[in-house]
Amino acid sequence: MNGLSELIDSLEVKFFKLNQKLIQLEKKNSELQEELLLSKKMQQQQSVEIDSFKNQLDTLKMVNSLLGSEENKRETKLKINSLIREIDYCIAQLSD
Repeated sequence: MNGLSELIDSLEVKFFKLNQKLIQLEKKNSELQEELLLSKKMQQQQSVEIDSFKNQLDTLKMVNSLLGSEENKRETKLKINSLIREIDYCIAQLSD
């Protein structure tokens, strides 16, 4: 009988330790999930910022080339031609 009570006591101790470990791991899991959500939100914000900066860079390149800079002159001409074609297409659509 003494061996059985020691075995039960040992199992209780192990169960308690496992339960404590489970609680600790669940808490860590919650913390990591919150951290992941924050990281995803931050990544989305940074992605939006990057897109905004890319648009600003394109605009600045165009303005710079319009002001007489030799750089990006070809790109600006292509962009203007593209815009003219779009306008012509719209006018043709309205005429029909």
